[in-house]
Amino acid sequence: MAEQQTGSSVEEFGYQQELKRALTFKDLLFYGMVFMVPIAPMGIYGYVTEVSNGMAPLAYIIGIIAMTFTALSYASMSQAFPISGSVYSYASRGINPYVGFFAGWAMLLDYILTPALVYLVAGYALQEMFPIMPYWGWITMFIVVNTVVNLRGIELTAKTNIALLIFEIFALVAFCVVAFVAVMKGVGAGAFTIDPIWKPEGFNMDMVMAATSLAVLSFLGFDAISTLAEETKDPKRMVPRATITALILVGSLFVVQTYLAGLIWPDHTTFDNPDTAFYAVAQAAGGEWLKMLAALATAIAWGIGDGLVAQAAISRLLYSMARDKMMPSVLSKVHPKYKTPYVSTLVVAVIAITIGVAISMDQLTSLVNFGALTGFLFLHLSVFSHYIIRQKKRDAASLFKYLLLPGCGFGIIFYVWISLQPEAKTLGFIWLAVGLLYSAYKTKGFKEKPPAFREMD
Repeated sequence: MAEQQTGSSVEEFGYQQELKRALTFKDLLFYGMVFMVPIAPMGIYGYVTEVSNGMAPLAYIIGIIAMTFTALSYASMSQAFPISGSVYSYASRGINPYVGFFAGWAMLLDYILTPALVYLVAGYALQEMFPIMPYWGWITMFIVVNTVVNLRGIELTAKTNIALLIFEIFALVAFCVVAFVAVMKGVGAGAFTIDPIWKPEGFNMDMVMAATSLAVLSFLGFDAISTLAEETKDPKRMVPRATITALILVGSLFVVQTYLAGLIWPDHTTFDNPDTAFYAVAQAAGGEWLKMLAALATAIAWGIGDGLVAQAAISRLLYSMARDKMMPSVLSKVHPKYKTPYVSTLVVAVIAITIGVAISMDQLTSLVNFGALTGFLFLHLSVFSHYIIRQKKRDAASLFKYLLLPGCGFGIIFYVWISLQPEAKTLGFIWLAVGLLYSAYKTKGFKEKPPAFREMD
């Protein structure tokens, strides 16, 4: 009955059910966890502990709090509009189609660049470990593997996610157990203290700002769960639950591993190289084998795991926008056998290879942050517009849920957004300007609704 109801819900919004409904809550949760990368601190620990003045666990705790407001807004809008497209769909129907396209265009900057970013990180990591192949060779290999998996269907993607998540958790548990025993034996701090979490002399607003900025990049992934709504058996119930659960669960794993790392290596100023800081911690805790396990797990988690789900997310966003005729219609083509948006998937693969070789990691990171933050701003506005303005929910509970909570989320995200590097904002505004011109062209100077919404009238 649930499948039948959710199948008709897509038709309520003027669409046909083309994608295969096969995903359960477990599949969505694993998808979000793999996208967020439970062992993400292993790859960026040196930078996290530096910006947090040696309090990396506190940085992630602040991140969980900051992103919870955004996760709650995703939950609210995914219940109202259980369709693909994420922020694009939410803003289109919660505010208006013009704003929706602009929001989707902003999120494209995040989603379409994220695969290239994670492939670049993994390529550099494996080039260091196995210099026999250049980084672009590793990038190409990752993209080919992930594209094939994504083309074969969402069920194969889900099964691959489970295998990758098991490997990541194995590496994480191995580190935590060995690190715990090492501290008991007197390594590093030699005792379980709160120093890695709280050092009064190092706490200030600059640190809070840096920690929140870091949270945006580290926690990206829980939001992409919403792009799979049309492939989920009961999206109104499962998408919100999976979104919030993935954020809290993975965030907690971030806190645990960075706390133990802080105990093993108390003085964060003594790392030789921030890129390999966590691997030095792993070596200090358990020796060379643990160091290699952490490095290999990081490369696979970013290159296969994160890359796989990132390609799936952006292909669904492109599919949704193309279905509404706001992108070339060819991007909405669905494979007759595997029921996947195969043209969008292939286009994403080509873009990832091109960008991964042509653009630096710093530029990619800045642009991903700009796109994500801008999309989140539109998300919070969509909650307010849909529930408070359109549905006129003005009772105390509704004002708390649909005004106060998204208002806090908007304030936090805007605070981070205005603090982005000037280069990121310059490139980001250029991207938005291109989107504005394209949108004006598709709507004849904003005198007509976007094509798909004209047909729905």
